[in-house]
Amino acid sequence: MNTSKRSVVIKVGVYSHKGGNHSLVEVVNAICNTFRNAPHIFLTESDNYQGTGTERLHVWQELFSEQVIPFNVSDDTDTQKVTLAGQEMDLSHILFKPNIFVNTHIFRTYERGSILKNLFGCIPDPKKSKFHKDTIFFPLLADMYEAIGGIDLAVLDGTYLWHKGGNLCVPANILVLGKDAVAVETVGAHLAGLKPEKMPVIQEFVKRGLGEGDLEEIDIVGAPFDTLKEKCKSARKNLKEVVARAPAPWSPSQAIDTLIREGFFNLPNRRTRKDVEKALEDHDVRARGRSKIIVTTLTRRVKKGVLKGTKVPDWIYWKD
Repeated sequence: MNTSKRSVVIKVGVYSHKGGNHSLVEVVNAICNTFRNAPHIFLTESDNYQGTGTERLHVWQELFSEQVIPFNVSDDTDTQKVTLAGQEMDLSHILFKPNIFVNTHIFRTYERGSILKNLFGCIPDPKKSKFHKDTIFFPLLADMYEAIGGIDLAVLDGTYLWHKGGNLCVPANILVLGKDAVAVETVGAHLAGLKPEKMPVIQEFVKRGLGEGDLEEIDIVGAPFDTLKEKCKSARKNLKEVVARAPAPWSPSQAIDTLIREGFFNLPNRRTRKDVEKALEDHDVRARGRSKIIVTTLTRRVKKGVLKGTKVPDWIYWKD
């Protein structure tokens, strides 16, 4: 795959550029060096409610060069129309063949996956929460895989073992990579203490014949697998202790529901977005700087009928 005839797209996974739960600069640099003959290497992300893809790609800005180029698929106007989970959308042209598609993400104890879930970031729409329902989410990932012609190389960065979708981690110092992304996800899940046979993301891909999800059928080479299992078992134990000592993460849903229960939105009160943000910050300073997720959570409460809302000219919220 290291050829001057094909460009390389590296789909990095970075939910927020303010956190550390993404593939390390050193790992992404090693991937880039593997494809030193490629005419271009595009580090790729999309917009989400944490920020633009361009902002989040600055995690790897020291790697940017004439060859290594940051590319926000949400800004691309050269697109190809596809249908994912029954919904038509436009995907960036760089995701498709003949480009080589590399997928790298972190090693974590998350039932929704890592490598395969990272395909979700290929969707250009920043409002991705509408796709989160399981009946849509997992078929959408498999549809994405099929639409772009698959993953040519999957690299699971196990420098650290991360706790689910959060920012807590412990050293693990492993690396899992292969040309079968489903197999890489399966091995990573097993080492993270998960059960691949019970993970919908893996089973959706297996059902379609897109990769191997049976650990017994995967040829694992490199470090002895028994050694890796013991190493990761120790890491999981250490992570469990770290999680037990850590304060509960700030939850916008729980924080806003607390305001609702306290009568903050009850008429005659009509609360602006800034009113809500200030009240949340007064309760917990960790709400500071979380405007986008706060607005998203308020919107969900309005859609569910828990709150009323209107935009005149900015959003105002209340409860009957």
